[in-house]
Amino acid sequence: MWPNSSDAPFLLTGFLGLEMIHHWISIPFFVIYFSIILGNGTLLFIIWNDHSLHEPMYYFLAVLASTDLGMTLTTMPTVLGVLVLNQREIAHEACFIQSYFIHSLAIVESGVLLAMSYDRFVAICTPLHYNSILTNSRVMKMAVGVLLRAFVSIVPPILPLFWFPYCHSHVLSHAFCLHQDVMKLACADITFNRIYPVVLVALTFFLDALIIVFSYVLILKTVMGIASGEERAKALNTCVSHISCVLVFYITVIGLTFIHRFGKNAPHVVHITMSYVYFLFPPFMNPIIYSIKTKQIQRSVLRLLSKHSRT
Repeated sequence: MWPNSSDAPFLLTGFLGLEMIHHWISIPFFVIYFSIILGNGTLLFIIWNDHSLHEPMYYFLAVLASTDLGMTLTTMPTVLGVLVLNQREIAHEACFIQSYFIHSLAIVESGVLLAMSYDRFVAICTPLHYNSILTNSRVMKMAVGVLLRAFVSIVPPILPLFWFPYCHSHVLSHAFCLHQDVMKLACADITFNRIYPVVLVALTFFLDALIIVFSYVLILKTVMGIASGEERAKALNTCVSHISCVLVFYITVIGLTFIHRFGKNAPHVVHITMSYVYFLFPPFMNPIIYSIKTKQIQRSVLRLLSKHSRT
């Protein structure tokens, strides 16, 4: 027994009722995590080494790939620890820090998708001014702004977790730490921690989605004004990868929100599975989407493969 229940570590949870087959469940997780690291790592390597990809669109893609890698490396140790080693205990500070990075990186992803929509808007609506508007310094400022918005805005709800007393159950509902899970275990007034995230989601995820939709309305309006059907198709084709990534990200966000809001009677395994889909599906799909839909990336991958085959 711990002398003070507030000092007891939190207990992470895998798939309730399926503990006997956790080692089998870990196999697809290993495959997915490896694929995410390989796919996003390859994207970063290609963008870094191929000078033809040193353009704003690919700089933003590099930030997106870095974010996906960051999210994966943040959740992977505890998830695999629970599934493979049955290592459920996590210290308070480690839990809060993991929660901070998980929520920050989710906001970064939303912000990067917004920045990429601006890139497509400028490229299609004002192509002659593209290079003068999206200079390297401006792209850098946008990336820093996206990062600062995320990592600063998450501080207010995470900081109180460090001094809250925890006298209820210490069992968390996932194999990683989420703010909404941890705050429910606190024996304190959590009104601020309930209200602030709702406002933050509205000002980040929801507002970003609205601006992205609005930018594509303007893009479609511009494309429809192009006389040549071939040119219209070519212009829209440059947006396909980004639109696909936006749909993958926001559909998983909406799916997870609906499950939490309306799936109170759904089995626990459904909630857990949806949370893993939210955290793993976008990082898994993003490099695949860009590799399939972007010819420049395809050419760079083929050059990389042929170079290694020769050596």
